[in-house]
This record gives sequence, structure tokens and C-alpha cells, in this order.
Amino acid sequence: MVDKETRREILVGAGSVGVFIALLVGVGMTYGNGGLTQTGALAVVGVIVLFVLLMTGVGLWMSRQY
Repeated sequence: MVDKETRREILVGAGSVGVFIALLVGVGMTYGNGGLTQTGALAVVGVIVLFVLLMTGVGLWMSRQY
């Protein structure tokens, strides 16, 4: 059986990845008319940077839980 803290870590990690995928899909739907425009490419880079910062924050939060 998985303990409560491990379940929380799994859900937070999976939720963060879900947000990342949703943002990428949103960028693709907004800027992907027949191909990714230069603005769309910058938006993808922004989403990747946001994801790295989000996962850094999640990692710091998880490390301070114990």
C-alpha cells in the first residue's frame, strides 16, 4: 500500500505535468494554424520555462515536507 505522502507527491507531480500538457495544447490551438508561427514558438519556449520553474518549486516544496 502506498502511504499518504507518496500519493500526494504522485498527484502533485502528475498534476504539474498535466498543466504543462494543457498549456502546450493551448499554444498549439492558438498559434498552430497550418504550422507554428514565430510567436507560437516563443510561446512554446515560455511554456517550457514556466514548466521548469513550476517543477523547481514543486521539488522545493516536496523536499521541505519531511
